[in-house]
Amino acid sequence: MKKYRLISLGAALILALVAVTMPAGAGAASTDAPVVTLGVDTTSFNADQPVIVHVTIQNPTTRGMKLLKWFTPVDDVEGPLFLLQRDYGIPVAYSGPLYKRPKPTRDDYLHLKAGESITRDVDIARFYDLSVSGTYRIIFDVSSRDLYAESGSGKQEPEHLTSNEITVWIVGRSAGDLPLAEVLARATGTTTFNKCTTTQQALLVTARSNASGYSANALSFLKAQSNLYSERYTTWFGASDTARYGTVTTHFSSIGSAMDTANVTFDCSCKKKYYAYVYPSRPYTIYLCRVFWMAPQTGTDSQAGTLIHEMSHFSTVASTNDYVYGQAGAMNLAITDPDKAVNNADNHEYFAENNPPLP
Repeated sequence: MKKYRLISLGAALILALVAVTMPAGAGAASTDAPVVTLGVDTTSFNADQPVIVHVTIQNPTTRGMKLLKWFTPVDDVEGPLFLLQRDYGIPVAYSGPLYKRPKPTRDDYLHLKAGESITRDVDIARFYDLSVSGTYRIIFDVSSRDLYAESGSGKQEPEHLTSNEITVWIVGRSAGDLPLAEVLARATGTTTFNKCTTTQQALLVTARSNASGYSANALSFLKAQSNLYSERYTTWFGASDTARYGTVTTHFSSIGSAMDTANVTFDCSCKKKYYAYVYPSRPYTIYLCRVFWMAPQTGTDSQAGTLIHEMSHFSTVASTNDYVYGQAGAMNLAITDPDKAVNNADNHEYFAENNPPLP
């Protein structure tokens, strides 16, 4: 018995040493998953330098594989693909665009042949708040139920993809956004347009009005505390919990206020196959894309609901994220992770649209 215990302890020590020497994210990778590697040409960046990180995605297998482009920098950075920490512990905020998208199609996947790799350069300074000088740790880290085409939307648990960790010194540079006080001072309740046709402008005025109505209805519903246990609430935000219920109520109070009083700019220049996007730290400009104009005015994934989705992203409103897309994904998130559901933009949209109506 004593001999067996010594062998077990020795094996455990070896495993512990191996774990310490493994690069970040290596444990999460499997033999049939892509490998993501980060690299830099220098480990120190001055305030006037772009912070270029080389991102290489490799298929190490003997068969082809598919990876959802949304979670890669192949075309551009369209979401928080990286985890950044400053001075070994302080989270660094993502300041790039957040999109509302339809369900992915075949064309949305990156096809990698056996052994093939692709490299893209990303200027981290364009997408993250590097206003403070310090040591920055950078990791590529994404997850989604639709990450690999083989998974499909029926998969209940998300797939993860992570990289090695790199550490660099960055001198703080201007964040480039207006101070919060100045942003709020400009919130006069007007609607302005950029590159929008007369028809688009009329649709957006109606969409904003409908979104205001949706927000008011949602807030009125939430102010009745008895609705904490309602099917409508639990479907989109999970098990009854007073703290989460209070968070959602605060969110819709802020969303409704912004819909009614903020100085909103609608920009119609986006040509991507998405609904819309915003930069969370730049209220209150909302960029409308191709799918938005094909959406119904109200109902599921509507123009009005899209505006609620995008408005919730702003840091001055609710600071929501895009953990999942679509009604099925939002419902599943409410069941499996209600803490994320109360911070997911689509869950707010579907709660507000309430289509089909839930009691």
